[in-house]
Amino acid sequence: MLASSLLFVLVTGIVRYLGTDLPAAQSAFLRFGWGVLILTPSLLSLMRAGIPQGLGKTILFRGGFHTIGVVLWFYAMARIPVAEVTAIGYLNPVCVTIGAALIFGEKLAARRLIAIGIALVGALIVLRPGIREVEPGHWSQLGAAISFAVSYLFAKSLSGKMPAGAIVGLMSLTVTLALAPVAFLVWVPVSTEQLGWLAVVALAATAGHYCMARAFATAPLSVTQPVIFLQLVWAALLGYFAFGETVDPFVLLGGAVIIGAVSYITWREAQLKRRAVTPGIGAAKY
Repeated sequence: MLASSLLFVLVTGIVRYLGTDLPAAQSAFLRFGWGVLILTPSLLSLMRAGIPQGLGKTILFRGGFHTIGVVLWFYAMARIPVAEVTAIGYLNPVCVTIGAALIFGEKLAARRLIAIGIALVGALIVLRPGIREVEPGHWSQLGAAISFAVSYLFAKSLSGKMPAGAIVGLMSLTVTLALAPVAFLVWVPVSTEQLGWLAVVALAATAGHYCMARAFATAPLSVTQPVIFLQLVWAALLGYFAFGETVDPFVLLGGAVIIGAVSYITWREAQLKRRAVTPGIGAAKY
């Protein structure tokens, strides 16, 4: 989990470094294009086996919402501090919990509703509307959290019906295809350095998801979830030393509040031994 948090901070740091020289859609297209190459073995296996009947629409809807989330995340990452992107992104599991109730009819007990409310308070601590200006980058990251949550719910409906590698590979392929026309409309010349950095982003993101899966498979949620708070610490340190961003104590406090609330939700679900719908923090990422 520690390695996963460092890898995801590496991803955010590189995208922050690349800045706004490339349009968000183009950066996302190149990142997922590299992802398709990395996941080619899974896609080849899927081509031989074929897509199970009746799952086509779910795959396309999942790819569509993930595409929206990716573009919004790339836009936010280039415009607001790294720590703030990370802290707001912690809302993703909260959005999934709410979506699970609306889409799958999952009941929200009083304790979970209170935890959701506490997480939203944490988001208000991070954003502090009325005290400071809420910039387009903040709204964009909030939109990304919601879009990734919907993507995760579609992925959850695919789990058990397709291999995990095939689900991830199809996601990368559909996102790449969806981004292609938008990316070409806003295309600007890309340097070898930019192309190389986006390849590193794809590799780091893939490795981060692998490390996370290994952590979830070998340790209880009570161990893995709190470690994710370190991702916010690494992000704040990266922003301070690499980009001269001020370490905002309210962002750290708000992030800690959100993590505490989401950790309770995931712990409670594991305790009740129910079919998990809410992902761990970071499980539904770019």
